[in-house]
Parts: sequence; C-alpha cells; structure tokens
Amino acid sequence: MRSRAILVGGLLVGAVGIAILWAAGVDFPVAIPPGLVILLTGAAVVAGVRRRWSDGVGALLGLFVIVGFVLSGINADGFDNLLGENGAAVAIGQVVQLVGVVTAAVSGALLAFRGD
Repeated sequence: MRSRAILVGGLLVGAVGIAILWAAGVDFPVAIPPGLVILLTGAAVVAGVRRRWSDGVGALLGLFVIVGFVLSGINADGFDNLLGENGAAVAIGQVVQLVGVVTAAVSGALLAFRGD
C-alpha cells in the first residue's frame, strides 16, 4: 500500500514539475503540456486500479518522461533547463519533474516485479 502511494506521489510530483516549467514560460507543443495530462492520468489509474499491470504503467510513464528529457537534452534545451541556463524557475521545475518521474519509474518497477 505504502509503495503504491510512493508511485502515485512520484507521478504527481513529476506533473507538478511540468506545471512549474509551463508557468515559467517553457514552450510546449500544444496549449496544455501533454506530459502533465499523461502523468495526472497515470496517477489516477495507479491509484484507482490496484493491479500489477497498473504499477507497470506507472513505471513506464516515469521512464517515458525520463527518455523524453534525455532526448530533449540532446536535441533542445533539456540539459540547459536543468543547469539553470533558462532561469531559476525553469531549473527548479526540471529538478522537481525529474525527481518525481525517477521515483515513479523505480517504485513502479519494484512494485510490478515484486508486488506489494
């Protein structure tokens, strides 16, 4: 039970990080950042569906955002955001997002494989 709460919390913290990035003026491809909607929906699914597959979904969503960050770091401003080159608010949002999604990816993988 507590492990699932950590997973849900990680997804929510990742969503808060994206909201901070959005509020700080980071451009997203559409009006509402897709990652925000994806992580919030994932948190609702994990919280509402108590099955191993939902834990795996939470882990995959965390991994999805991590991969997106790495790709944006290679091709755009992801690493610059993290290093504060685009402002302190952007750096804070990026750190919050990464802490959340790494927590979700790890805790979700542990839950999916170990069960709890």
